[in-house]
Amino acid sequence: MTQVTVIGLGPMGTKMAETFLAAGHEVTVWNRTASKAEPLVAKGARLAGSPATGDLLVVSQISYQAMYDSLGDARLDGKVLVNLSSDTPEELRAAARWVAERGGTLVTAGIMVPPPGIGLPGAYAFYSGPKDVLDRHADTLKALGDISYVGPDHGLAMTYYQSQLLIFWSSLTSYMHAMALLRASGVPPKDFLPFAQETFTGLGSDGPMGFAKILAECFEAGVYPGELNSLHMQAVGMGHAVHALADAGLETTVPDALRRLFERADAEGRGHEGLGTVIESIRKP
Repeated sequence: MTQVTVIGLGPMGTKMAETFLAAGHEVTVWNRTASKAEPLVAKGARLAGSPATGDLLVVSQISYQAMYDSLGDARLDGKVLVNLSSDTPEELRAAARWVAERGGTLVTAGIMVPPPGIGLPGAYAFYSGPKDVLDRHADTLKALGDISYVGPDHGLAMTYYQSQLLIFWSSLTSYMHAMALLRASGVPPKDFLPFAQETFTGLGSDGPMGFAKILAECFEAGVYPGELNSLHMQAVGMGHAVHALADAGLETTVPDALRRLFERADAEGRGHEGLGTVIESIRKP
């Protein structure tokens, strides 16, 4: 049995505490609104008198500023803080120094499932920071999901986390635009679902639609073949899609931004290359 303190009892932190309890760990909980701890105390958790209680502190708050506000001037001598809150990679690097100045060690993390998925098969989190410290607490943290260690740079966990979320948010927002366009023509969402599923699955596959792998190889080589599918053709097609949305009376801000990005890369003289060449325009705004 390991003692672990969970700081922050929103949906994510609450599920983490419940998962640690179910795994047989001794769990202490702390939240700025103390009443949120009551259901966990009823399940066997202990209520901490202060957030800096115990040697392993697992933090799940809205941002790193919340951690600063919660811990205040508390000393952290010998304590390990594993922070799964969201912020910028640079803020995570600054936080590592802040924790070290108070005598503690920070391990940064980003968990890649919503609260209901914590502790279930397929759950995982990115971790960065000192690997020896992470290794000492790996058996405890594995209760939340698989551990994907991405390096000693404290900002890397958040870089991986936010990269995944960029794919998640933009893909699903595009899916919403697609569904709205279909519904404007009277197509029920369930009729299009199988095709959307095929597209999502195909993009991650090794087949001809496996563009996640295809583009990764292009980025690695810095070469974007466009003989069969040029960026110029994609830019024209994207313009047609934006016009279709507008004709249907739908919101076009995000698709139109994508159209403008494609057209900019085309205007920069790379229209004969493949879609992957757009990354060059993203890298040089």
